[in-house]
Amino acid sequence: MTDPGLPDQWDDRVAGALAFLRERLTGDYEVDGFGFDRHLTDGVFLPLLRPLYNQWFRTEVFGVEHLPKEGPALVVANHSGTVALDALMLSVAVHDETSARRHLRLLGADLVFRLPVLSEMARKSGATLACNPDAERLLGEGELVGVFPEGFKGIGKPFAERYKLQRFGRGGFVSAAVRTGTPIVPVSIVGAEEIYPLIGNLRPLARLLGAPYFPVTPTFPWLGPLGLVPLPSKWLIEFGEPIPTEDFVDSADDPMVVFNLADQVRETIQQTLYKLLDRRPDAFSS
Repeated sequence: MTDPGLPDQWDDRVAGALAFLRERLTGDYEVDGFGFDRHLTDGVFLPLLRPLYNQWFRTEVFGVEHLPKEGPALVVANHSGTVALDALMLSVAVHDETSARRHLRLLGADLVFRLPVLSEMARKSGATLACNPDAERLLGEGELVGVFPEGFKGIGKPFAERYKLQRFGRGGFVSAAVRTGTPIVPVSIVGAEEIYPLIGNLRPLARLLGAPYFPVTPTFPWLGPLGLVPLPSKWLIEFGEPIPTEDFVDSADDPMVVFNLADQVRETIQQTLYKLLDRRPDAFSS
């Protein structure tokens, strides 16, 4: 039996697509100083990611009330999955699961901005280079800034080490938050570890390509392009209580203050990961 509401849904989609194209052609949209194109993000990037987020990964989110409805916050999450889909899914969660519909301004590795097409897409979706000046500027402008302190050590770790946080570097993300008096919101993501289980790393090929690693998974490179399809693991994302930093503004250059705050964030994320794993006993459950 045909759903009587389907014609109306398609009419709305077609009307929305035509309106989007008209605005693009007339230049009726804005791009900020970092290259963030909100119009393109809302009209193209987020709609493309939502089927993965909702149907493929069946994502559940907890603690969204800990994200401020306005003003800055540094959103710090664990990193995993061989390919950084966790950053994209976190962006969807921040936008779609909150009433304020805020955008997460991701901090990316320099490798991202050395690749021509990927660099342009990253800039337009709101990402910028993971460096303190850019982070502090975004926080100073009241943005939600997302960072993954594990970097490539997190997404490139073997499957046997899944959900074990890697070292958080030198705590640069903490000093950016402290200098601006911005709260830090720890985020734990369960699900990304299973999408491309890393069982090997072809280091000679990685060096040849200038990549941090060249992954071998149960499906890639054996199945060719099909091996790029992520496995449909069940995702859980939890936002923790904000960790205030305003009392440490004068100690942004104190290594012990930075280390202790970074360690607090890391431990909070790790303990929440264990709790979420208990809540999700089967990685591919519905």
